[in-house]
Amino acid sequence: MGESVPVLDFGSQTAQLIVRRIRELGVYSELLPYDAPEAQVRNLNPRGIVLSGGPASVYEAGAPQLPGWLAESGLPLLGICYGMQLLAHTLGGRVSGLQQREFGPATLSLTTAEALFAGTPAEQPVWMSHGDHIEALPPGFVPLAHSPGAPFAAAGDAARRWYGIQFHPEVVHTRHGRDILHNFLYDVCGCGGGWQAESFVAAAIERVTDRIGDRHAICALSGGVDSAVAALIVHRAIGDRLTCVFVDNGLLRRGEREQVIATFREHFHVPLVVVDAVEEFLGALDQVTDPEQKRKIIGEKFIRIFERESRRLGVGDAKPFLVQGTLYPDVIESRAPDRQQGVTIKTHHNVGGIPADMQLELIEPLRYLFKDEVRAAGLQLGLPEDWVWRHPFPGPGLAVRTLGAITWERLETLRAADAIFIEELRSAGLYRLTQQAFAVLLPVQSVGVMGDGRTYAETLALRAVTTEDYMTADWARLPMELLARVSSRIVNEVPGVNRVVYDISSKPPATIEWE
Repeated sequence: MGESVPVLDFGSQTAQLIVRRIRELGVYSELLPYDAPEAQVRNLNPRGIVLSGGPASVYEAGAPQLPGWLAESGLPLLGICYGMQLLAHTLGGRVSGLQQREFGPATLSLTTAEALFAGTPAEQPVWMSHGDHIEALPPGFVPLAHSPGAPFAAAGDAARRWYGIQFHPEVVHTRHGRDILHNFLYDVCGCGGGWQAESFVAAAIERVTDRIGDRHAICALSGGVDSAVAALIVHRAIGDRLTCVFVDNGLLRRGEREQVIATFREHFHVPLVVVDAVEEFLGALDQVTDPEQKRKIIGEKFIRIFERESRRLGVGDAKPFLVQGTLYPDVIESRAPDRQQGVTIKTHHNVGGIPADMQLELIEPLRYLFKDEVRAAGLQLGLPEDWVWRHPFPGPGLAVRTLGAITWERLETLRAADAIFIEELRSAGLYRLTQQAFAVLLPVQSVGVMGDGRTYAETLALRAVTTEDYMTADWARLPMELLARVSSRIVNEVPGVNRVVYDISSKPPATIEWE
C-alpha cells in the first residue's frame, strides 16, 4: 500500500482522534495495538509512528512498554502524553508523579520554534490531561516548550527525528494541534500526502477479493449506510457470490424494510433475502430490561439467523464469510479484542455481542473508517444521497431506544413518534444539520391532562446531536418553535404519550444513544 503513519494504541480515549486528524491531513493511518508485531506495522509502509496517550503510569507493574524494535527502526516518532513519558522513561530520562494533575486548558510557551512548531505562535492554548510529568530528558533530547505544570511540555531529538509532547494535539481545544501534526507528517516524516476516503474503495475491493478468493459470503444488511457500503464493496469484489440478508426483527424504523428492498433489489440488483423474524426477536427479548443483555441477545440472534440462512441458501463453503458494516467508533467503544488497552463504554452487538462459536468467518471492510469516510465511499459507489446521509441507526434498533421492557405496542409508539420528529426536521431543513436525531421511549409514566380527563401515560425523549466523528458530540440547538411543534404533534397523534422532553447532554459525559 501507499505511505502511512500508524498510531500505536496505549489506551487513550482519544487515540482514534489522532488517526482521524492524520487522515484529514491527507495521510493514511490506522490504530494498532502498542505491541503489534513489527511485520504488521511495516506492512502499512510507515513513514513515521505516533505513540498515543494512555491511562497508565510508566512505573506501574504491567504498564504498556515501548516496543523494542522501535528504537532501531529508523522511523520518526511522536509520543503524545503517555507516549512521551514512555519515550523519556525508556531512553534514560526521568518521569515522576504530580501532586496535582494537569487536566484541561493550559498555555504552552515555546522554548524554540523547532520543526514541530514551525509557523505556530510562541504562546498557544493546549489541552493537557496527565498525572505524571518528565523531570529529566533522556540523552539527545532538548526542551522545546513548557507549561505551568510541565517543565518539558515538548521535547525532541532532531537527529533521530523523535519528538514528545505532553498535551493532546488531536483535540479541538489545542488550537494549533492540526499545524503541529501537519509539521510532523510533512516536515519530519516527509510524507507526500494525497490520501482521501474515496481512495479507500479500490484498496478495500482488492483486499476483499484476496481474502475471500472463490468462496461465498452473506452480508448482514440493515437500513444504514455502513452495511450498505460494506455490501457494495464486497459485491464489487465477488459479484453474485455475495447474498445480502436483511432481517426484519420488529425493531426497525418506519419504512426501513421497504427502502432496503427497493434500493438493493431494484437499484443495485444485488441478491437479497428478507427474513421475517419479528416473533423470534421479541420472544427472546421478553421481559429483558438490561441494555447490555439486550445487545448480546440481539447480536447472538442475528448470528444464528445468518448461520441458518447460509445453510438454507446451500452455500457450499465449510465456513462462509459474514460481511458486517462495523466502523471504528464501534470498535473503540466496545473495546474489541484487537484493542486491549481501551475501556468498554458499551457493547456494540456487531463487536462484543458476537458468540464465540459462530460458524461464519467475519469480514469487516469498514472496520477502520469513520462515518464521514464511509459516506464519501458510499457516494463514490453510487449509493443514493438519501441513504448516504441517513442518520445512523444502532444495530439493536429500537430495542435500545425503548428503555425498559420491550413490547410490540411500545415499539409502535416509538416508531410513530420517531417518524414525526424526523419528518419535522426534514421539513425545517435541519435534518442534514444534525448528524443523529431520534426519539427514546422512557420507562417512566407521568400524570397529564387531556381534554377534561386525567392521563397517566408514557414519557418520550427527543435527542439530536451535532458531531464530526461520533466519538464526541454536542446536543443540537434546535429552534424552540420546532421542538414545540414536534411535541404537540406527538402528544396529539401518538396514543399513550402525554409528555415530551429534550435531551441536552453532550458526549461525553453521556453517549449519543441512551442504552
